[in-house]
Amino acid sequence: MKRGLITWDKSELPPSVFEARLARARAALAKRDLPALLVYSDVWRSNEGRHLTNYMPYWNRSLIIIPREQAPVLLCGLSPRVYPWIKSVTVFEEIRPASKLVPTLLQLCQERGWTKLGVLDLLGLPHEIHSPLVASAVEVSDVKLDLTDDAEIAMHRRAAQMAHQILVAELPKGAGLTDYQFCGLLERAFRRAGAEDLVLLFSTGGPTPRPASGALLGDKYSVTVALEYRGHWARVTRGCPR
Repeated sequence: MKRGLITWDKSELPPSVFEARLARARAALAKRDLPALLVYSDVWRSNEGRHLTNYMPYWNRSLIIIPREQAPVLLCGLSPRVYPWIKSVTVFEEIRPASKLVPTLLQLCQERGWTKLGVLDLLGLPHEIHSPLVASAVEVSDVKLDLTDDAEIAMHRRAAQMAHQILVAELPKGAGLTDYQFCGLLERAFRRAGAEDLVLLFSTGGPTPRPASGALLGDKYSVTVALEYRGHWARVTRGCPR
């Protein structure tokens, strides 16, 4: 579950990183003579939108529009009361309420005279968005982007370092606790360090390691953590004793 606050540390991930990423996306649009790029985003599929705009949604679906010659626009169904927060942690200056995503998108296309759009992973769109979009008068085509750069790698490395450091410090405290008791202790440590989302898996020792489920952790056990830090995921496994 996402923690209650997502912030943007601009000393850790400066705006210039997103300016460079958007420039690469716009270069791809120019190469194909497309006026704008559509990027779908939801809580399960936010990596592409996060990479380009730093937008990480909670329980909501959104459409990110990256025009070739204008600022990005966010279409989402979230309440306008959270728009100031969204603008503080993303590159967006314009956010449009969109309880119905595709009609709002088509209205934007009409306003700006767009008769065609590039779509990042067109075939991966949810059916209820893909179907009316391809049936509309706007011509859509699939666009591929390289979403790897030095800043992306550095942030994933930072997430992995966090997971490793906390596991090394906390693992000895688990002996004699149940897996769910130890889970609570670990989650507190990870959340305080800034983890936005978290999955913890425990295995007991012995000749055939098996998932723990409400049992006491003995002298030998391992923990696998998958965590999200600033929208970047890492997975680390450590055993006790080391």
